[in-house]
Amino acid sequence: MSDPKVDEIGRIAAPYRREIVLQNVLHESGMQLLRVRIREGTRFTILDIDPATATTWGDAMTAWARSAEADGSAPPSASPDDATANDGSSR
Repeated sequence: MSDPKVDEIGRIAAPYRREIVLQNVLHESGMQLLRVRIREGTRFTILDIDPATATTWGDAMTAWARSAEADGSAPPSASPDDATANDGSSR
């Protein structure tokens, strides 16, 4: 069995010197997952999630961010396009 094909789709600088890397992972079987790599100092958390989970997670995070911005409790942030295009790719 060969290694999956991994392509970086985004890199996000998060508060407190954390970094989030999003990768598309395509396995030889055709299974496609989103790999979320969170770096906190020397520690890494890696999650491989399916499209349905990614959609649910993304919807929940978007709802939270809109709510936090509306009530003024969230700090201003870069636009989503800016946050995920830090890999040097053009969009």
